[in-house]
Amino acid sequence: MTASTIVASLLAVAVAALISALVTWISRPLLQRYALARPNARSSHRIPTPQGAGIAVIAATLVVALALAAWADIAITPALVIATVVIALVGFADDIVSLPVLVRLVLQAACVGAVVFTAPDDARIVQALPLTLERGLIVIAGIWFVNLVNFMDGLDLMTVAEVVPVTAALGLLGWWGDLPSSAALLATALCGAMLGFAPFNKPVAKVFLGDVGSLPIGLLVGWCLLELAWHGQPAAALLLPAYYLADATITLLRRIARREQFWSAHRSHYYQRATDHGFTVPRVTGEVFAINLVLAALALLTVRAGSVTITLIALVAAAVAVTFVLLRFSRPQAS
Repeated sequence: MTASTIVASLLAVAVAALISALVTWISRPLLQRYALARPNARSSHRIPTPQGAGIAVIAATLVVALALAAWADIAITPALVIATVVIALVGFADDIVSLPVLVRLVLQAACVGAVVFTAPDDARIVQALPLTLERGLIVIAGIWFVNLVNFMDGLDLMTVAEVVPVTAALGLLGWWGDLPSSAALLATALCGAMLGFAPFNKPVAKVFLGDVGSLPIGLLVGWCLLELAWHGQPAAALLLPAYYLADATITLLRRIARREQFWSAHRSHYYQRATDHGFTVPRVTGEVFAINLVLAALALLTVRAGSVTITLIALVAAAVAVTFVLLRFSRPQAS
């Protein structure tokens, strides 16, 4: 990574944080009026709270990343930018009028597919697979990742506790030359935007991201992780979001096994069960933040060590650590 790119990344964090905080503060009265999330049996909040601050986060991320990319002569693929805007609009519409599940999935698939299938043919993870098959599997995984970020955005500061460690680690990997500059710049801009949003989302939250924020955040983070895997680091790309992947995927499989309507809103995620079991919201998000710092450290270790043995040890350590947290969340706290 060049010196100008490092400067661009540092500027991205600071400027995106400022813009995100400012736009969130300005837009909050409008969101209070037109996009109010009212509590229900599946909610974690107890008072009506405006949602839709993801507009500020995504706007700050894209504006800062594109401006600094132009300054540092870094190319950001137009398909990703367009898909991010479209999927944010889908989320915004769903925040206001609640779109049918099939409509949401089709539009999400179109956005993820546009990003994946416009990538260069030499961007590969498993060379032995036919290109079309690999890209199809990546699209399915991308749709799931976009939705799991949305599913996991159900607690104050929860998405901040996930996205900040992941994007900060991606920024470091960009500095070290293990991640393309475009992905590193987007990651650091998103990191800054989430930091700017955090003061408004700390317990008790004054505003939520909404689908307009969680869905495109899932797309952007997923794309950065995909770029990391394409550049020879699939283990690190798996380690960074391992807690979110485990919580959301295990919960989905459990709901399918029980023949529940797995596409409907619920309170079955481990982090949600934790609050039902006596954990406070700050404690849950604090432990999620801590496990994500551990996962980020393991991911960075695998990249820098370049050793198959260390990578396997890191994967096992991550599995043990994530399992420990999930088990803690699934058990009632002693009174």
